[in-house]
Amino acid sequence: MLHSAKDNTDLLTSAVVYSIPCSCGQKDFCHIFSTGELYNPEQLNYGVEAFEAYKNGCLSEDLKEEHRKVTEAELVIFQFPLYWYSMPAILKGWMDRVLVQGFAFNIPKGSGSGLLKNKKALLSFTTGGNQAMYTKEGISGDISYVLWPMQFGILQFCGFDVLAPQICFAPEYAPLEERRQMLTSWEKRLKTIWEEKPIPCILA
Repeated sequence: MLHSAKDNTDLLTSAVVYSIPCSCGQKDFCHIFSTGELYNPEQLNYGVEAFEAYKNGCLSEDLKEEHRKVTEAELVIFQFPLYWYSMPAILKGWMDRVLVQGFAFNIPKGSGSGLLKNKKALLSFTTGGNQAMYTKEGISGDISYVLWPMQFGILQFCGFDVLAPQICFAPEYAPLEERRQMLTSWEKRLKTIWEEKPIPCILA
């Protein structure tokens, strides 16, 4: 399953999305949608609303379809340009609506509350800054600090086995040959991605 969040100016993200070969299986593209009627309109709590709707089978058909895609997927790739040290709002919205309590996780009494076990996930994204900017000495700090909320706080929390991220640094400013190499390395990785082991989602 592939979830892509991009605007029309992000050409490398588009190229990366469509470079995923058939060997990775069927590509399902996801869209954003609304949830349905409120459980308690007088005291709005989105988490409660989503959980109650899931328990009672009252989620919208679009949401049920997204759940079907995630359930059937063995690997979920999130492809996006890095915005403000995080994912774009449209992708965060998908996670808010799809990865709801009861489907993706239970309220934890400890570790292991994620329900999406035996599935792999990875973040594949482009940045505006070059690689040197995302180091401990760089202006943006170590990239692990950017990744931690997404990889640990969302994916691992929901039970995914998190694979190493695929990062294309500053493609907008890279020479043509370097951009081609970014795509080539991604295509090469995809051929053996099923053999990869999950990474520890910790801060460096």
